[in-house]
Order: sequence, then C-alpha cells, then structure tokens
Amino acid sequence: MYDAPCSSNEGRRFLRGRKAWEGPISGTALKLIVGLGNPGSEYARTRHNAGFWLVDELARRHGGTFRHEGKHQAELARVRIGGEEVWLVKPMTFMNRSGGPVSSVLNFYKIPPAQMLAAHDEIDLPSGTIRLKDGGGAGGHNGLRDLIAAQGEGFWRLRIGVGHPGTRHEVVDFVLTRAGADEQKLIDETILAGADAIEEMMRSGAQIAMNKLHTRGKPAAASGKEKV
Repeated sequence: MYDAPCSSNEGRRFLRGRKAWEGPISGTALKLIVGLGNPGSEYARTRHNAGFWLVDELARRHGGTFRHEGKHQAELARVRIGGEEVWLVKPMTFMNRSGGPVSSVLNFYKIPPAQMLAAHDEIDLPSGTIRLKDGGGAGGHNGLRDLIAAQGEGFWRLRIGVGHPGTRHEVVDFVLTRAGADEQKLIDETILAGADAIEEMMRSGAQIAMNKLHTRGKPAAASGKEKV
C-alpha cells in the first residue's frame, strides 16, 4: 500500500552515473520484470494491481504462462522478448512484503538488481500517464519500499499512473478500489504503452524507450526533448 503521497523525482539523473547493462545490440538488458500487486480475486481489478496487469500483458504477448512457485512465494512465467529470456514475477505475499519473493528469484537465477524492472501503480501520476525511470526512492509506495530494503535502489521502475484521491487519508481506500470505466480505459492504454516501452528498451535502449514513452500522445511540434 501507500504512505502519504510524495513528490516524484522525474529530474533524477539518468542512470545516476552508473553504466547501463547492455544487451546484445544496443538495448538495455532486463532479465526479470516484477509486477507489484496483491493476490486474490477481491484485489484483481483494483488500482493497486496495475503492476500485475503489466506483466500479464507481457505474458500474453510472448506466450508465457504463470505458475505458482512455492519456494519463491510467487507466480513466475518465462518468456523471450527480442530473443532474450526474461522472468516475469508476481509476488504472492501481498504488497508490503514483496521484497522476499523477488529476492528469492533474483538469488536463485543469479540476476543482479540492475537487470530488474518493477512495474507498479503510481498515485503521483494521473491516469493515462506512465513513466520509465532508473532507481530512486519508494515515493510512499510500500511495495517499492520492501524491494528497496531487500535489494537497494538500483533497479528500473515503470510507474503506471492511477490518479490521486485528493487527500492523503483517502489513499489506501482509493488504490484498493476499482477505477471507473473511463479512467480504467486510460489505465489500460498505459499498460499497453508500458509493455511497448519495455520491448523498445530491450531492443533499442532505455533512452529511446523513455523518449517515446514520455512524449506519447504529444504533438510532434510541442514535444521537444523530454526531461527524463
């Protein structure tokens, strides 16, 4: 869940001074993509499960099937994206304890955190907005906080905007409810755009993926050079 909403860090320096993991051509290598959410049918269509929706979309596109892995306390699917093997992960321990399952998978497959991306709901972005970034703090998101406590800040994030209720005391109830039809349509569109961005990131590199994602829907003459 969330604590009080915090301001985003869009201006954080790209890659924070460390070298990106390079793929076979010019892409950024990802070996694990984790979607943050809560297990159970009662949470399946709530805003807080936007990360689950993202990895579900990648599994659908690339022929992956999620299977429960008890030793990791997670559901895993193995896919190939651009010729590279990638693990898709949905922790089954509820949002606030996401770090344990993810660490278990990272350690088992010997994947460094720098080759991981976490997709999650983001109340500091309006519905219909999505952002890709490298590293940073938890921003009040307890799923991210638990990942950071377990693995540090050095992993990619895909921030899926779900809107904000307006006051901090309403945040928990807000993210654990369903969006209205019009808002859900916007969120669903960002899920598709986020999956596209991950594929572009692995194919062409993070900077190109960011530029395309962050100028999405903007007129060409007005987009300029996006600050990432």
